[in-house]
Amino acid sequence: MLTDIEIAQQATPKRIIPLAAEKLGIPDDALEPFGHYKAKVALDYLDKLPKRPDSKLILVTAVSPTPAGEGKTTTTVGLGDALSRIGKKTMICLREPSLGPVFGMKGGAAGGGYAQVIPMEDINLHFTGDFNAIALANNLLAAMLDNHIHQGNELGIDVRRVTWKRVVDMNDRALREVVVSLGGHANGYPRQDGFDIVVASEVMAIFCLATSLSDLKERLGNIVVGYTSDRKPVRARDLKAHGAMAVLLKDAIKPNLVQTLEHTPAFIHGGPFANIAHGCNSVTATQSALKLADFVVTEAGFGADLGAEKFIDIKCRKAGLRPDAVVLVATLRALKYHGGADLKELNQENLEALEKGIVNIERHVRNIRENFGLPCVVGINHFTFDTAAEIKLLQDKLAPHGVSVVVSRHWAEGGKGAEDLARTVVETIENTENNFRFLYDDNLPLWEKMKTVATKIYGAADISADAAVRSQIKKLEEGGYGHYPVCVAKTQYSFSTDPKKLGAPSGHVVNIREVRLSAGAEFVVMVCGDIMTMPGLPKVPSAEKIDVDGNGKVVGLF
Repeated sequence: MLTDIEIAQQATPKRIIPLAAEKLGIPDDALEPFGHYKAKVALDYLDKLPKRPDSKLILVTAVSPTPAGEGKTTTTVGLGDALSRIGKKTMICLREPSLGPVFGMKGGAAGGGYAQVIPMEDINLHFTGDFNAIALANNLLAAMLDNHIHQGNELGIDVRRVTWKRVVDMNDRALREVVVSLGGHANGYPRQDGFDIVVASEVMAIFCLATSLSDLKERLGNIVVGYTSDRKPVRARDLKAHGAMAVLLKDAIKPNLVQTLEHTPAFIHGGPFANIAHGCNSVTATQSALKLADFVVTEAGFGADLGAEKFIDIKCRKAGLRPDAVVLVATLRALKYHGGADLKELNQENLEALEKGIVNIERHVRNIRENFGLPCVVGINHFTFDTAAEIKLLQDKLAPHGVSVVVSRHWAEGGKGAEDLARTVVETIENTENNFRFLYDDNLPLWEKMKTVATKIYGAADISADAAVRSQIKKLEEGGYGHYPVCVAKTQYSFSTDPKKLGAPSGHVVNIREVRLSAGAEFVVMVCGDIMTMPGLPKVPSAEKIDVDGNGKVVGLF
């Protein structure tokens, strides 16, 4: 059996400039090619495109992730190819992979099997340099902040209340807590600091929510980097850093155009994690795709409790987007794992474990249909050892919820294997009432917004926080940030904050451990449970298997 990278390397891609003209009508002078098979699309060209009032936006999300795998990106690609096969003008919008999980445990984000975006090695590695630009912009602000303090601290920044961290696009636990400026007066004022991974940076969130270069610069200027001794916020514009930061990002903000194995065009742009950020590709890419195609298939990170909730309550709220349908991805393996089956025995039929695990997908379905009012289709990412009895059990259990359950074989067969799913999605959009709504109103207090997410989406009984956190939330509201949406940072593996509580736990209390203001991104991060914004590498990282031969051919990359 061929590996993902072997399948990708055997593909014959079309050159990106003629593909863009053929599929999307993009002229070559609107493209900035990076080699033959990837390019950035000029913002001035995209801005001038008229809106397509009838374009359909399809969100792909998933059950709570497990070590068994769900295949959300693979399904997104397969569905996009299938829609193209049945005659729909289609684009795919995905996030860019972070090098942290590529070299760590989770792997890349270019799909798999015969449902991939290519060039797979480029996408999973440096790609067009967007993440490097985001890291540099973030760290330029950090350097200018420390330099301002060193050069006399005219703004009166309290070094104990600096909140801005440096970032690196790698899983590196040794950088979580550091001390900077050691070595004497010439090196500045020593203080405790730390690193986040690039995808957790507020710059990444801003990059993905900005609608233009001017909007990007305005948001960068609003970043709060720390506070004075009398608790007044200090912003990036106070340091005169936002202009230079925008310069570093002026090319990165242009969407990246690539293709699938079957030559369906795809934008891959931006990449915040959904367990510590808002988990969606850029607004620029999604809005542009809706101008270029009749059907746009996008995804949101991790399970629907994280990615889909933030896609709707943050991205759609900020960008004026409205999904036409949701595809909820699951594997029978993952559902059996949620039902208590051992990881090593997931390839065996186990109706008892499957029935217990179905509670996880049932809650996600209810959330999508009842809390967000959206039409929903369940897509089963097929494995060869799935049995007819298991498929029937899942279909029977979900029948009362009024959703179609479609088995999709895109991993093995590409777009052809997802045609049933594509037709079902189109029929669902055409024949199902869409009552799209946000989970909470802008005017609801921050505490109540968080409680609404916890009780309605996570099945919690309540939320909690210590006095210091409650005081911080109150001060944020007094400071004029109460109308912001909340962005919950928590484990992706459970509806609770305990990654070991699988299935659909209920009645738990979600504790808010920390609150972070993202004034540029315009949301408030609620850090819940033991979640880290700088991951570590596993005992055996994927990097040990990745290599390059004497001819420059990458091997071992999935």
